[in-house]
Amino acid sequence: MPKVVIMPKQGQSVESCIITEFKKKVGDTVAVGDVLFSYETDKASFDEESQVEGTVLAIFYNENDEVPVLTNVMVIGNPGEAFDEFAPSASPAAAPQESAEVAEKEEEKPVSDAPAAGEVVAGAPVSPRARRLAEKKGVDTAQVAGTGPHGRIIERDIVAAQGSPRSGLAKAMMAEGGLEAPARGSGIGGMVKSSDLKVWKPSHTEGLAGEGEEFTVKKLPHIRQIIAKAMYNSLQNSAQLTHMLGADARKVQALRKKAKKAYADGKLDTNITINDFVCYAVVKALAKFPEVNSHCLGDAMRLFNVVNLGCAVDTERGLMVPAVKHADSLGIVELSKQLKALADDCKKGSISPDLIATEAASFTVSNLGGYGVEWFTPVLNLPQTAILGVGTIVPRPADLGGGVYGFVPYMGLSLTYDHRSIDGGLATRFLKEVADQIGNLEVEF
Repeated sequence: MPKVVIMPKQGQSVESCIITEFKKKVGDTVAVGDVLFSYETDKASFDEESQVEGTVLAIFYNENDEVPVLTNVMVIGNPGEAFDEFAPSASPAAAPQESAEVAEKEEEKPVSDAPAAGEVVAGAPVSPRARRLAEKKGVDTAQVAGTGPHGRIIERDIVAAQGSPRSGLAKAMMAEGGLEAPARGSGIGGMVKSSDLKVWKPSHTEGLAGEGEEFTVKKLPHIRQIIAKAMYNSLQNSAQLTHMLGADARKVQALRKKAKKAYADGKLDTNITINDFVCYAVVKALAKFPEVNSHCLGDAMRLFNVVNLGCAVDTERGLMVPAVKHADSLGIVELSKQLKALADDCKKGSISPDLIATEAASFTVSNLGGYGVEWFTPVLNLPQTAILGVGTIVPRPADLGGGVYGFVPYMGLSLTYDHRSIDGGLATRFLKEVADQIGNLEVEF
């Protein structure tokens, strides 16, 4: 019996992966443990190893294809075994690859009686869900082409036959802006929502005039396209606003100097950084503002009882945001160690997908101070309600008391928040609390 190799689900929020390279081709002999193909999410790379031995009978996708998770990718078995039934019915890829030897053996087999996907067949089987939907929508299943196994009519076929339902907002937007709806939306039963009308798509880049003369065109890598789509949709589907405030950095600078000396003297086994102290202060501030430590779910909020702190990490693959789970239960030393370990895993590409999913963190810190950036407007990692941008430390004039004025080191803080979840007053009070925690930080190590 042939064995199917599916695209693994790497993390709860991962919906698709990109195949970067096939290590085996059709007709190759495979042993248990052999790497079949390499694939990546928008944050990490993986190798899929074979769990069985045999011969590669079919490959349903090509390199650089984006494949939905849990979808059949390959079939492994004995030469001559049939594999047509395992082909993904909705696969946009070309027909399965075949070696000359396998193709020759396949020609000797009788042609299957199974109907082709997408062909209207009299008496085709109908799934219970599809039958109920057809009765509700008044669709004649005898006129519907089935795309399920062996021509079975499934729910998506009924949706395609009667046209995707559209939400009221989507209908209004289409009428006003002349937008086109996709064949199937992301809502229940394939309903087209307003967000489906605003999905980012890369521009067509082939054959641009002047290429090779004054400029060249470089297509965005698949990973960059996925990140771009996420950022675009974040800005399109939330009410983002940024407040900025300076924090007195004298205390954290003194603590950093003390920690650096303790590390050099061997009294600390981790080198606590300015960013570590800032993250520690943020955790303390979030404990006082649970509304900020939350996810916006549209018409509801997910309020966290713990702080799962995300911290942006710059890697060769792009920006990653791993989450420190239950950061509110950690002291400064343990928090520093976990932040460093997660950053290293991100750079090595070994980070767990569950820790870099957008829903893994309840709040995120993005620090560009090391690059000399004073202020910036970070983009929300939806569904998170807020994200804090941390800038570099710059001397600014300040009242030192008693009629004395001087220069004080100030750290730029930029809080971007979703105005659907929290108002400006609450956001400002939280940002002030963060600044106060940084300016008055007391830490033992």
